[in-house]
Amino acid sequence: MQNFIAELRWRGLLQAMTEGLEEALLADGTPKRGYIGFDPTAPSLTIGNFVQIATLRRFQQAGHQPVVLLGGATGRIGDPSGKDAERTLQTIDTLDQNVRHQSQQFAKFLDFDPKSPNVATIVNNWDFYKDMNALTFLRDIGKNITVNYMLAKDSVRNRMETGISFTEFSYQLIQGYDFEHLHKNNGVMLQMGGGDQWGNITTGLEFVRKAGGKAHALCTPLLTKADGKKFGKSETGTLWLDPALTSPYQFYQYWLGNNISDDDLPNLYRVLSFRSQAEIEAIETEFAADPITRRRLLAEELTTLIHDAQALENAQTATTVVHNPKLSMDYLLALSTDVWAAVARELETHAVSAEQLAAGLPLVDFLVEKAIFSSKNEARKAIQNNALALNTEKISDANSQITAANLLPAGFMLLQNGKKNKYVIQLVK
Repeated sequence: MQNFIAELRWRGLLQAMTEGLEEALLADGTPKRGYIGFDPTAPSLTIGNFVQIATLRRFQQAGHQPVVLLGGATGRIGDPSGKDAERTLQTIDTLDQNVRHQSQQFAKFLDFDPKSPNVATIVNNWDFYKDMNALTFLRDIGKNITVNYMLAKDSVRNRMETGISFTEFSYQLIQGYDFEHLHKNNGVMLQMGGGDQWGNITTGLEFVRKAGGKAHALCTPLLTKADGKKFGKSETGTLWLDPALTSPYQFYQYWLGNNISDDDLPNLYRVLSFRSQAEIEAIETEFAADPITRRRLLAEELTTLIHDAQALENAQTATTVVHNPKLSMDYLLALSTDVWAAVARELETHAVSAEQLAAGLPLVDFLVEKAIFSSKNEARKAIQNNALALNTEKISDANSQITAANLLPAGFMLLQNGKKNKYVIQLVK
């Protein structure tokens, strides 16, 4: 049994905890159960969620049993924590779909093997409330917490000027009862979450206490950049864990690009990496003057962890195609359809049909039609200056045509104008 608290402490992931938690987790050497709640109002988990997913994974690696609580019920309400306005409520069908999808995503990071002594479980809190009527809720749950207690919470107090509905006001009651229910029925002794959840979590402790139980709470810091801004946003928006929403290439590039500063790297390694303390400190010592390598190593680990080794390989290959000005025909011929698809998402891509290729597409006309050049004279001048290449082969004839013979096996072509401007031509049916 490893010391979970000590692991969080050296990683800078311990913001607050209840007294006696460290001793309680190590008591009698048996696995303990702890849970974190996740909001299913988004179509996928995000890199922000991954901080808490990683907390559950570390909890399991320490020999304990993590419980994922999906908010099938609380997602119908909306958590006011950290929000300055009412949430837009999702449809029931959308929430149910999100719950199913997120359940599948967790299987990538936690061990749900029932034979494991520290098996992970998933619980949907909709199961607690679907048969409960309003009077039962008010009598059995609402009676336990005073309005004064609820008003003192930051999540409520910060919204008093702009307004908060009774719906969101009641959120902490439901989250509080979640803890009591899991403590009583699932043997959960610990609730964890981000720093913005401390108020809701302590409400849960109050529910457990009034029911005659004893439980604990733990909060980790929110993941922010060195400048204090929220982490996990890129130029294209949220950094999703679903490859259909954020491709492995985009995910990989995020860690290499300007989204994070060199000053962010020490914290990111400790919060997101599963390398040991000795390994992280060795990287920081060996590459102290080489932040590019530190970024690359982190990008490789996280892309493999969030996706898989093949996705990392494809992302790295796509990076070469997009950014390397010197490519060979043999290199292009070896690219898989998946890599081409990743490249096509990042470069300007133009579709052509088999019929067009069979008839032959006059190159100069194609270049002007697709606005690669503004005029035929400009296109011809680029050809005369030896600036254009199709599949790395220089084009010297302004009367050239694009035909099926130019297609690479995966059904793509790469057009280059100079060293930096690249375009994908894709065969579509």
